[in-house]
Amino acid sequence: MDRMLRDKKAIVVFLLPGLLVFAFVVLVPVVWSSVYSFYEGVVGIGLRFNGVRNYAQLFHDSQFTRSMLITLQYTAIVSGLQLVLGLLMSFLFAYGVKHKVTVRTICFLPVVLPVVAVGQLFGKIYAIAPMHGLINSLLDVLGMGKYVTAWIGTTETALGALCVQDVWMTAGFYAIIYYAGIVDIPKELVEAARIDGATGWHVGTRIVLPLLRPVIGTALIYSLSGSIKVYASAYALTGGGPARATYMLSMYMYDTAFKFNKYGYGSTIGVFIMLECLLFVALTNFVVNKRRV
Repeated sequence: MDRMLRDKKAIVVFLLPGLLVFAFVVLVPVVWSSVYSFYEGVVGIGLRFNGVRNYAQLFHDSQFTRSMLITLQYTAIVSGLQLVLGLLMSFLFAYGVKHKVTVRTICFLPVVLPVVAVGQLFGKIYAIAPMHGLINSLLDVLGMGKYVTAWIGTTETALGALCVQDVWMTAGFYAIIYYAGIVDIPKELVEAARIDGATGWHVGTRIVLPLLRPVIGTALIYSLSGSIKVYASAYALTGGGPARATYMLSMYMYDTAFKFNKYGYGSTIGVFIMLECLLFVALTNFVVNKRRV
C-alpha cells in the first residue's frame, strides 16, 4: 500500500475520476455563470455582451440590497446558534449522558429529514388557521393567548421562525463534527488536568476548546457557506414571504434568472454569492491559522 501511495501515476489514476466529476458538476457551471454575468439576454435565443453593467446594477438594485441584508441577518443568527448549540450538544455527548449512541442518533435525526418535510412540520407547528398549531395551542393552554400570532405570516416573526427551524434541523450535524474532535483529544491530557484539580469548566475552556480550534474553523466554514446559500428551507416554510421578509439572495438569483429570464443578471448575483462565500472562508482560515500560530 505504501509503495502504491508513493507512485504518482497511481495517485493520478485514483484521483482523476473524482476530479473529472467535480470539474463537470462544479467548475464548469461556475465558469459558465461567470461568463454569462457579462451578458444580457436569454440563453439559446440571443445574448448581448454588456461588460460590467450587470455588476454596476447591483449597487442600484434595492431588492438586491434588501435580500442581501436579510441573508446576512439570517446567517448571523443561524450560524451563531448552530455553532454554540452544536458545541454544547457535543459536550453532552462526550461527558453528560450514559446512552451516548442513542442520544447522538436522536439529535442527528433532523439532519437526514427531507427539507420539504421539515418545512411542512414547522408550518403546522407555527399554524394559526384553520386551527392553532403546537406553539399557539400551548400559549392558549398556559393562559398566554395574547401572544398567539401568525408566526410565519407576519414580517416581525417570520425570519425568527425560519431561523428556529433551520437551527433545529442542522445543530445535530455540527454537534457530531465537534464530538469527533473531542473524541480525538488524548484522554491523558484531560485526566492529568483533573488530577491537578481542574474543574469541568477549566477542562472545557482551557484544554478542550483550544484543541478544538481547527474543528471549530471547519464547522464555521460549513455553517457560513450553507447559510449564505440558503434556499430550500426558506422556500419550503415561507416561500420568501410574507412581504419578502424571508426573501433570500439565492431566491432573488433564481427568480431573476429563471422567472424573469434575465440570465446575465441572475448569473451576476450567483457570482456575488460565490465571492461572498469565498470571502468568509478566507477570513475564517486567516483567523484560525493566525490564532494557531
